[in-house]
Amino acid sequence: MFHDQRANKIVVAFRGTEPFNAYDWSTDADISCFENKEMGKVHGGFMKALGLIKEQGWPPELPAEEKGKNLAYYSIREELRRRLKANKEAKFIVTGHSLGGALAILFPAILALHEKPRNEEQALLNRLEGVYTFGQPRVGDFQFKTFMEDRFKKYGIKYLRFVYCNDIIPRLPLTTEDLFFSLYTHFGACIYFNSSYKGQILDEEPHKNYISMFGVIRRFFNALSELLRSLYLPLLKGQEYMEGLPLILMVRFPALLCPGMADHNPQDYVNATRLGSITTFEQVEYPNSDSKKTN
Repeated sequence: MFHDQRANKIVVAFRGTEPFNAYDWSTDADISCFENKEMGKVHGGFMKALGLIKEQGWPPELPAEEKGKNLAYYSIREELRRRLKANKEAKFIVTGHSLGGALAILFPAILALHEKPRNEEQALLNRLEGVYTFGQPRVGDFQFKTFMEDRFKKYGIKYLRFVYCNDIIPRLPLTTEDLFFSLYTHFGACIYFNSSYKGQILDEEPHKNYISMFGVIRRFFNALSELLRSLYLPLLKGQEYMEGLPLILMVRFPALLCPGMADHNPQDYVNATRLGSITTFEQVEYPNSDSKKTN
């Protein structure tokens, strides 16, 4: 969490899965389901990572026996209250990559779950400006989608999902229409970037279940172009875009066999937000404005 003093905006950023963190991987692989009659069904592993209390769910305040534990939702909520109380004009946004993207969308979901009996959560939601996720997996069912769309509309909260090319993680867990069973679904505007960092505004990323004719061939040539791009991009855009040898050897070359996982790396998301057209972002960020915005 940090406070941009110039914009008077607090940023809450959730970290993604660490490569050698067994707890993170077990969280991602935990396909249990948390169910709430108002919210719907949500990925259990992500809920536990956020601070779900076993056998109690999401009490508005920590029970006595849980106090002193560093549970993400409750700790972040308290720090936000403190910072926003000290600065009456500040707003905040929530963001994250991968697992962090899942936690970023679930944090306001729990605030919304507590909104009715508690004015404090309503006050936080009123000062939440937007949720911006990168390579975010699906987190809940259609009821959860409806619940969140209703709350975001009520509080005027923006929600944008950034997806890069063949990244497999936003296409997991598998969605439903193509597979004859129903659980996970995306919502919110998807800003999709291809391997040339050209952006589009879509309802959902292309080939949402990774099922497409000639998909393997297409993904191979995309991965090959990304490998070549890593070599010439610094010559075109400057040395700040130079990719290290570990990234090239451990991500770009293996991507020729498994492009979906390689496209999940943060480097491409950073490049997409820097090199992609700002007008693509503006169409969603400022839908009712004709004025020109600067990056």
